[in-house]
Amino acid sequence: MDIAHTDFPRINRAYAGAFQPGELTLGLVVPLEAHRNSAVPTLERHVARAQLADQLGFAALWLRDVPSFGDAGQTFDPFVYLGLLSGATRSIGLGVASVILPLRHPAHVAKQAASADVLSGGRLLLGVASGDRPEEYPAMAMDFASRGDRFRDSVAYIRAMSDDYPRVQTDQGTLTGGADMLPKPVGGRLPMLVTGGSRQDPDWVAQSSDGWITYPRDPASQGRVVADYRARIAAAGGQNKPVMQSLYVDVLADADAEPRPIHLGFASGTKFLRQYLIEVRDLGINHVALNLRFNGADVEDTMQRIADDLLPDFTL
Repeated sequence: MDIAHTDFPRINRAYAGAFQPGELTLGLVVPLEAHRNSAVPTLERHVARAQLADQLGFAALWLRDVPSFGDAGQTFDPFVYLGLLSGATRSIGLGVASVILPLRHPAHVAKQAASADVLSGGRLLLGVASGDRPEEYPAMAMDFASRGDRFRDSVAYIRAMSDDYPRVQTDQGTLTGGADMLPKPVGGRLPMLVTGGSRQDPDWVAQSSDGWITYPRDPASQGRVVADYRARIAAAGGQNKPVMQSLYVDVLADADAEPRPIHLGFASGTKFLRQYLIEVRDLGINHVALNLRFNGADVEDTMQRIADDLLPDFTL
């Protein structure tokens, strides 16, 4: 059986709105701002732009936890910001790509994520990662070398917290069934998508995730890694799961403009961008999170252009 075209799990509203087998949707990475010459965004009109993304029909907004790409991300704590966005928007998925689990206690992550999921009406998508910046760990008095073990332990703890009066024994704490966590996630569990390898065996990633977050690659390489992820799911008898990737874009005014490379993406017109998105969809990618940090045109105009030219082809 071709697992790539079988159904995904049903977890919550955002998961169903962003991921369908054989289809591709578009999201946006926050901050919705071009700031190529500054590591710190101004965050001007940040709520209005999130609301515009919601109104235009983008599938998800993606926040970051500990940035590792030479900038400060959205600067706000992701869970605090999720609370604000859940009240300011109505339909768009609210994702974090990704929470650095070894730097946070899993009980707090489970509570914060479930709260954001309930307050938003089931619109949370929880990307998780092990982190790769060694300077963060001494600041938290945590060991960098053991972050892979801590990550795996945190996933087990967070999964258990969705149960009623959970019982689990981990290196980060023991739940004996005498206490419960409220609220519970809308769909009965949090949709956790693992970023990259997170220092885990690929079979563990395929079996333990609700989806996989990866980076752009050349088409041949991307096709191989996506196929390998789904083959590992199938080999374990698991259910099909989505794959998503990030992409930096500079959307040029000329729709026919040819591409030129930028950091982890390209500048081009919407014609080439459409061709690219069709190609990665056919490789098995289900969602692309567009990052407009290096965009040359007005961001709101660019969001509208993407919505007019591309969203009709990439909306479920």
